Amino acid sequence: MADGDTNLPTIERKLGLQIWGIENMKMVPVPEKAYGTFFEGDCYIILHTQRTSRGSAVDLHYWIGRDSSQDEQGAAAVYVTQLDTALGGSPVQHREVQGHESETFQSYFRNGIIYKKGGVASGFKHVETNMYNIKRLLHVKGKKHVSATEVALSWDSFNKGDVFLLDLGKVLIQWNGPSCSIAEKSRGLALARSIRDSERGGRAQIGIIDNERDSPDLMQIMRMVLGERRGELRDATPDTKADELQKANVRLYHVYEKDNDLVVQEIATRPLTQDLLQHEDCYILDQGGFKIYVWRGKASSPEEKKAAFTRAVGFIQAKGYPSSTNVEVINDGAESAMFKQLFQRWTEKNETQGLGKVYTTGKIAKVEQVKFDTTQLHARPELAAEQRMVDDASGEVEVWRIEDLQMQPVNPKTYGQFYGGDCYLVLYTYLRSGRPHYVLYMWQGRHASVDEITACALNAIELDKKYGDEAVQVRVTMGKEPRHFLAIFKGKLVIYEGGTSRAQKSSPEPAIRLFQVRGTDEVNTKATEVPARASSLNSNDVFLLTTSQVCYLWCGKGCSGDEREMAKMVADIVSRRDKHTILEGQEPAEFWEALGGKAPYASEKRFQEQSTHYQPRLFECSNQTGRFIMTEVVGFCQEDLDEDDVMLLDTWEEIFLWVGKASNAQERSEAIASAKEYLKTHPAGRDLATPIILVKQGYEPLNFTGWFNAWDPYKWSDGKSYEEMKNSLGDVSAISEIKVDLNNLSLNKRTLSTTNLAGSGTANASSEYKSHLSHSDSNSYSNSNNHNSNSHSSPALVPNGEGIYSREVLMHRTVDELPEGVDPTKKECYLSDADFHDIFGKSKDEFYQMPKWKQQNEKKQFGLF
Repeated sequence: MADGDTNLPTIERKLGLQIWGIENMKMVPVPEKAYGTFFEGDCYIILHTQRTSRGSAVDLHYWIGRDSSQDEQGAAAVYVTQLDTALGGSPVQHREVQGHESETFQSYFRNGIIYKKGGVASGFKHVETNMYNIKRLLHVKGKKHVSATEVALSWDSFNKGDVFLLDLGKVLIQWNGPSCSIAEKSRGLALARSIRDSERGGRAQIGIIDNERDSPDLMQIMRMVLGERRGELRDATPDTKADELQKANVRLYHVYEKDNDLVVQEIATRPLTQDLLQHEDCYILDQGGFKIYVWRGKASSPEEKKAAFTRAVGFIQAKGYPSSTNVEVINDGAESAMFKQLFQRWTEKNETQGLGKVYTTGKIAKVEQVKFDTTQLHARPELAAEQRMVDDASGEVEVWRIEDLQMQPVNPKTYGQFYGGDCYLVLYTYLRSGRPHYVLYMWQGRHASVDEITACALNAIELDKKYGDEAVQVRVTMGKEPRHFLAIFKGKLVIYEGGTSRAQKSSPEPAIRLFQVRGTDEVNTKATEVPARASSLNSNDVFLLTTSQVCYLWCGKGCSGDEREMAKMVADIVSRRDKHTILEGQEPAEFWEALGGKAPYASEKRFQEQSTHYQPRLFECSNQTGRFIMTEVVGFCQEDLDEDDVMLLDTWEEIFLWVGKASNAQERSEAIASAKEYLKTHPAGRDLATPIILVKQGYEPLNFTGWFNAWDPYKWSDGKSYEEMKNSLGDVSAISEIKVDLNNLSLNKRTLSTTNLAGSGTANASSEYKSHLSHSDSNSYSNSNNHNSNSHSSPALVPNGEGIYSREVLMHRTVDELPEGVDPTKKECYLSDADFHDIFGKSKDEFYQMPKWKQQNEKKQFGLF
């Protein structure tokens, strides 16, 4: 195959997904309807482009089927290199092996990935939407990332913990193992519906077996296809996923050629720093054998860049890692979020701290904090997320101290004063949409006992119960107070290094104390006690020195007028003595005496820190196998928060734990421990004092929802549960007899004589079954848009006599193809209410209240224009 991009097909520069199969060593486009289905004997190339806040992000994958030839694999790798060059070196490149795909790859196929036996000869180019001559068994695995593998048509393929889909063309039977979770069943059903709609044009019936005893008719079909089951089903085999400890074991290797030999030299282990990567070289980063990254420096040679995948595969073989190990090739300056977060610190060129600007006073440069309008928080939840603000901090505050392992109310006059020898509970109440919401902060002093820290957590649980388990719980480590915590104390937050605020103090307070005051307004000011010696001073800040006679306000050369004003306010809290303001360089002798004499201190100008924009990342947490395992959800949205999950959202400054209503009790109770474990094992060597915030389903604050695009506060009340989705398929128990001919499946329905099995109402059901079907069942039947096997050219009217047609009669039809009497400009009017809601996601009344142009757009989108 020739180098250069002469063999490349025309590549459209467009957002979204494009897929090609390798056929006769050429790239052949795959029809969109077949996206998500991969033949095991083939190789594919996948190009994904998405818009980001910084332009666009491009990912380029080559996928290797388990039965593909070496020639095809080689051709795919060469094409990816050519495509990378053609796209200007901006894509992140990935090598994917069947069954071991990266989380990024899996995120493209929300309904799941289907592996089909065979290869090009099976005709992946020709997607048949009305193919019924099918008989296969799919083993469906995964909660967040679903894949379905074709397995032998035998009971031996089954186990108790997974979902299996028996696909018989016109009938899809979903068999759910007794140990399956709701999420696994829901994902399995989404996959079954996807097969029905995309492969069968909506003309197939779905039956679900949750309990074999409750589904005798469906079990009869399964026995006719698979034979009688002998013996017990196997237990589920847990997924062999890398745990967080393994992923934390990062090593960086310098790769270069010397005398025609390839040299791989280890140069660093965790924690890695960005300056290790030199632009002239290429490097391999080994993430504990879980994933291999190849970083290509801008100034490295073209030969080195071309050899990236070859070197990675050679490295995998040399290390004895599985051949399925993921490989990601990254270009200097176009690094992925996952790669950046393997480093202790990653800064972008010309990037500075969020809000803020540099200004100069004398010789000291400072970062001025630009005020933001807190009234915008509700209108712009993304601002609330970026600023880590739940609201404008105007709510009510209550504070308790943990004393003798119990909660003792703190005198409101001393709110904002926290002692390092104590633990405190702070309840913040605010109104949103007219109802109260709660944030419960657990502040842990650096010198508090383990018993007190434990009692603080237990009392927080009890207090949360008192407020209906609705509170957002935030673990706050002394010195790492989040922004909203500072704001609720209106500039009066003082952190004492040791001691206690209890009435009976075990030791007298020191006569001389020194406090560093940082902040420019009531929202961001905090005073922290530091050792009372000259070396603690810093020319950039204001310090308060309290003695038995006087309180000095020491103003460094780099402080601003706003900072001096805030320090004056704090001075009245820490001392009742006279206040003396002194400027740096004009200190009286008594000042230095109180500090034990002069000493060198930080007087360099504090430049604005460079920082990176850390991309938020969402993970599913699991410790069911006894190992702490996290599964990342790439390109996350609200739909990825399942009711039976505990999810971790890492925004770098804070860690959120989202707890679903139906989550497992053990995972709920160990959620905080899981978050601590996550921080401890993070490859970047994270700060273990990072605030951890516990959020419950249905009570999400703005600084959480702002990280999600288009958050729907009514999702939990309006969204369909698994049972509701299942019921919308129709009452399959009304099928009394299905005869299976192993060569030619034919469905003979004895009790329902209408042509559209799923669109049937009670009118034509036999009297034997009428008692099981209500009027609402009739509507739910039409929602399933399926055919039975009677060979009618088009589905019939739903037999309610009101001119309602099932969806496939109306969707994507020309005027000539529509039933007589149907107005082609109002096709949607002829849908049943249930079908209408299922297609448009809203009722007819809601639809017709929308602007006309919006109605037309949606009708075009769903083939009803």
